[in-house]
Amino acid sequence: RDLLGAAIQQAKEGSAVTRSFVRCILGDRSEMTAVPGFADHYLIDGKPPEIGSLFVQERLADTLEQLSRAGFADFYRGDIAAEIAADLEAAEAPVTRDDLRKQEAVLRRPLSVPLADATLFNTPPPTQGLASLIILALFDRLGVKRGESFEHVHGLIEAAKQAFDVRDREIRDPDHAGDIDQYLDAGWLDETAARIDMKRAALQPAGNGDGDTIWMGAIDGNGLAVSFIQSLYWEFGSGVVLPKTGITWQNRGISFSLDPRSDNPLMPGRKPFHTLNPAFARFKDGRSMVYGSMGGDGQPQFQSAIFSRYARFGMEPAEAIAAPRWRWGRTWGEGQSGIEVENRFDPDLLSALERAGHTLNRLDEAYSDGMGHAGMIIRRADGRFSGASDPRCDGEAVPA
Repeated sequence: RDLLGAAIQQAKEGSAVTRSFVRCILGDRSEMTAVPGFADHYLIDGKPPEIGSLFVQERLADTLEQLSRAGFADFYRGDIAAEIAADLEAAEAPVTRDDLRKQEAVLRRPLSVPLADATLFNTPPPTQGLASLIILALFDRLGVKRGESFEHVHGLIEAAKQAFDVRDREIRDPDHAGDIDQYLDAGWLDETAARIDMKRAALQPAGNGDGDTIWMGAIDGNGLAVSFIQSLYWEFGSGVVLPKTGITWQNRGISFSLDPRSDNPLMPGRKPFHTLNPAFARFKDGRSMVYGSMGGDGQPQFQSAIFSRYARFGMEPAEAIAAPRWRWGRTWGEGQSGIEVENRFDPDLLSALERAGHTLNRLDEAYSDGMGHAGMIIRRADGRFSGASDPRCDGEAVPA
């Protein structure tokens, strides 16, 4: 009850409707209105609620209260599970009560890679944590001396290309994955970094993973640190809201392929690739750091931007997060890979990137939602804290 008390109260009394919440509803309304439960849950007379009004979730509050009494196992094997299964069957979803009963949470060893001054940790498959570690390990080997320079941005973009090539080839259900530890081996990282051309952009295609996610981090006075990320995948997941429980159902299964010969085929009991990868760093000087961002394919890139700005080039957390960001991926409406950039970059830097062969898409926004909602908290060896949230989102950094 202690864990769920605040959530139950917010669901009952309502939470303030934010700008990004309304923006997402407006963007998805045409596709989602006919999806079971979406309009009844998220729309008022066919329109989104007003910014600042209270969004109340009575059925979800009832669900959380039941879990607080019966225990969390009730979600998969009790009364809540029965309600979920019945609503999913009515919505013609293939997930059954037996599927829920078989679900288990598994504690896994995190991936890690040593840098000169820190060890970085991230989540193993089926997440893209491997890609985030590869980017920063490669970048450290490039010897970039100055932040916000051509070498800084170009180096991270080129490292991302190498990391995503591995990710797209190797990451899948952990029971079906190959040997991924080889990509964190110093020998492989040294060889791969040596192949990066620090003057020219590599010609390499990229996907374009949409999604909407939240990252949260916390560190207590004893140093216990949590880096946490949660997502429905698309802004409202599948759009299906289960009427008896008030649960919005995710659509992570979209990462599967319907081709049985693919590396990531849809099959019973198999976990889909997903982009969630909360990050943690432990520095040799006693600092610990939780950091991360939402943003689909952009997550590893946004992590590399804020980590390098703080840990390599001395920016304070708020400055490192607020500084202009980029995202390498497939440019909308074009058949080639490009880089989206916020409009606050030094024009000379952008010109240098274009001369090196990068295709740029200059955004109108100074702070774009598409560049992630990042955050970080640092605990120093003497117990002092610093942290910041992203001006691109509705979050905040709060000392307890």
